[in-house]
Amino acid sequence: MMSFFKTIREDIDAIFERDPAAKNVLEVLLCYPGLHAILIHRFSHALFRRGWVILPRLISNTARFLTGIEIHPGAKIGKKVFIDHGTGVVIGETAEVGDNVTIYQGATLGGTGKDKGKRHPTIGNNVVISCGAKVLGPFKVGDNSKIGSGSVVLKEVPPDCTVVGVPGQIVIKENKKLRSVHNNEIDLEHGKLPDPIAEELSCLQKRIIDLEKKLAQMDMEKERGHNDEAV
Repeated sequence: MMSFFKTIREDIDAIFERDPAAKNVLEVLLCYPGLHAILIHRFSHALFRRGWVILPRLISNTARFLTGIEIHPGAKIGKKVFIDHGTGVVIGETAEVGDNVTIYQGATLGGTGKDKGKRHPTIGNNVVISCGAKVLGPFKVGDNSKIGSGSVVLKEVPPDCTVVGVPGQIVIKENKKLRSVHNNEIDLEHGKLPDPIAEELSCLQKRIIDLEKKLAQMDMEKERGHNDEAV
């Protein structure tokens, strides 16, 4: 029982660490649907582990109705997980979420196909999953990684990476730690990420400009050759 209340205290602390809008404990307890969803899930998950099926699913459905967040009772949720706002968040049955993870509204930890067994992702520690991101499949997202808004991730992500795009592409790897060992902070700047499509279009635009310059130079040389022949 003491362990259960300690976990709740850690969940509340995570909100104060990552949400500047949080004012006091009473507000967090009464007004944060992400916290409500996680607390209810911890209870339904305990029943699910004991072999119950229908009751945990009914509790999960009730939590979804109340919070807009769907967490299957079979999912494993670590400590200090913060679901910010949370509307539309879906976490599947065999998903595993590590410690100090931040999940924003509309994110999905889902499966692909109809295979039995492990079919949802495993999220490492200190990961940020941004608004509308979809992580689909039975692979791992490494510690300290960040999934950009609207990204669709279909394959494993190594630690200390930033992934953006559809399908997701790694655009930052190991050159910047998303979690500092010294100050225990998590980088939540999920709105300032590279755009690989824009970068590719910029490269194509530059190449087109270079080709146009070369064509113009060739036309000038050709015109000069005609004038020399005429003389």
